[in-house]
Amino acid sequence: MESLPAIYLIIQLLCVIGVFAFLAYASKYIVKKVKSSSWFKNSKFLNPMEYFPQEKILSLKQLYYLIMILVFIVIGLYIIFEWTDGLFAISILDIIISIYLFSNMGWNSLKDKIIFFLLIPIGSMIRILFGHNILIYFNIVHVLGYVYLIQVYYRKFVKYTENNGLGITILLLYTIILVSFIFTIIVEQVSPLDSIVMVSNAFTSNSFDAAGKSVIGKLDSLVLAWGGFILSGVGTATLAASIVNRYVDRQFDDMKDFIKNNKKDNK
Repeated sequence: MESLPAIYLIIQLLCVIGVFAFLAYASKYIVKKVKSSSWFKNSKFLNPMEYFPQEKILSLKQLYYLIMILVFIVIGLYIIFEWTDGLFAISILDIIISIYLFSNMGWNSLKDKIIFFLLIPIGSMIRILFGHNILIYFNIVHVLGYVYLIQVYYRKFVKYTENNGLGITILLLYTIILVSFIFTIIVEQVSPLDSIVMVSNAFTSNSFDAAGKSVIGKLDSLVLAWGGFILSGVGTATLAASIVNRYVDRQFDDMKDFIKNNKKDNK
């Protein structure tokens, strides 16, 4: 990239910070309003208990923390190495994730203000708004923010797992995927997007080749692969829970009939 005059660089930085602050505050306001609305609280369509058994909801939230960590790692790798394949899509994802994180954080302490600064995706927004890359120092600062969030979300995962008495088998599967993901990048010399698609397809026994030549095709492959994997597990758990509940209800009805018959015989 050709060096920009300092005044243009300062104007772009101020523009990026202003746009991000507006989007972040707007999203936080909207999320707060939606969560406080009676429609959101009383909607059966938005209640996960209507779709999944309690145990599956707990395991899905457990998986959520690990998925977020993987997303942080992928974005961080793209920021550091700037792979051209999927860089624009990852920049969009970086902005969305940063806004999402801000909408779920507080704004009370000095630490919160520092995290907010680290979350500003200056490099990604410069790339989207002005079509070029920014100084490496800003990217390093943003990566440090993701490094901090990785250990925060891991602590949340451990605390959530312990508080709800969940197993850590999912951590073993996650470790296998993460190691394979990094190994594939190094050995196959592919981008993180290609690597996660290849590992996902291999993990779900579809194929090892990255499905789709476009970024949209690869993202669609990820949604289909992991969506099918998660939904198959959810379907199995739901079916099992349904069978157990039906069996228990039948046993309870039989017991009630047995007690009633005994009372009649004793009269």
